[in-house]
Amino acid sequence: MANQNIIKLLRFSAASEATGRPRTSFYRAIKAGLLPPPIKIGEASAWPDNEIDLVNKALIAGKSETDIKKLVSDLVAARSYAA
Repeated sequence: MANQNIIKLLRFSAASEATGRPRTSFYRAIKAGLLPPPIKIGEASAWPDNEIDLVNKALIAGKSETDIKKLVSDLVAARSYAA
C-alpha cells in the first residue's frame, strides 16, 4: 500500500492543468485567494498537490467563493505546522 502522506509538488504547468485554468486566470485566482500561492524552492515555484486537490474538490462540491477563500487561507496557514 502506498504511503498516503506523501505530498507531491506540482510545477506551474501541472498545477494549471489540474485546475483547468490558463496562466492569467490561475494567477488571478491566487491573487483573489481562490488558489493557494506557490511555495518557493530556490527560484522555482511549486504547489502542493494536496492543496490543489482540496480546492478542486471544494469547487466540485459547489462551495461558495467565501468557503473556498477560507479553505485556501487554512491550507496556507497549515504549511507552517507541517514541518
